[in-house]
Amino acid sequence: GKENVDSRYNRGRGGETTRFHTVNVAQPVRFSRKCPTGWHHYEGTASCYRVYLNGENYWDAVQTCQRVNGSLATFTADQELRFILAQEWDLEEKTFVRKDQRRFWVGYQYVITNRNHSLEGHWEVAYKGSSEVFLPPDPIFGTAMSENENVLCAQLQCFRFPTLRHHGLHSWYAENCYEKSSFLCKRSQTCVDIKDNIVDEGYYFTPKGNDPCLSCTCHNGEPEMCVAALCERPQGCQQYRKDPKECCKFTCLDP
Repeated sequence: GKENVDSRYNRGRGGETTRFHTVNVAQPVRFSRKCPTGWHHYEGTASCYRVYLNGENYWDAVQTCQRVNGSLATFTADQELRFILAQEWDLEEKTFVRKDQRRFWVGYQYVITNRNHSLEGHWEVAYKGSSEVFLPPDPIFGTAMSENENVLCAQLQCFRFPTLRHHGLHSWYAENCYEKSSFLCKRSQTCVDIKDNIVDEGYYFTPKGNDPCLSCTCHNGEPEMCVAALCERPQGCQQYRKDPKECCKFTCLDP
């Protein structure tokens, strides 16, 4: 919104003095965040993504994603996968893999159907959630495989070098599910308020943006039916500062 700090005096027809107070004017607002801090938003799927760098086995990674209202990531289209590969995931040095690459647990499992001369099998979605999910190509088999395991878990390998990432180069591994690895969680976009709190469906909140005087309803991760409060400037104060996160809260700067 716009604001003007001074009051204006204008002459009416009868010579009387009419005083006008300038107030905030509601303007169209762009909402800057649809994901909590630390998550990456992708408009194509209206989803949020986060890599957890602490090494966990596949089953512990599943539970960690569920605790943040998500699941291990699966992908619906090649464009979504390319978005994931192009992101900077704060790939600091860890002990799990080589310096130039990173593997993440993702939401697929490889079911072995024949162990004769080569491992034959097929990919499945680990947790049935999305009706439209593409399955990975034939995997590279990990080095920590057990002869008794008939189900292996999927790791998506990303590269640290930007030129490799932006060309979409990657690999799929079928690995022992009890190996420890970083992992990629995916969740639906959500409403995030001005103080970075997550807002549940149907609740009122003030979205992140430039206007702390908006009150909106959270609907499918989007702020809708927004109402703006209009604030009169503080009385008896010529110079003041508006609080960026509290509606109609001012600090007077007068001597």
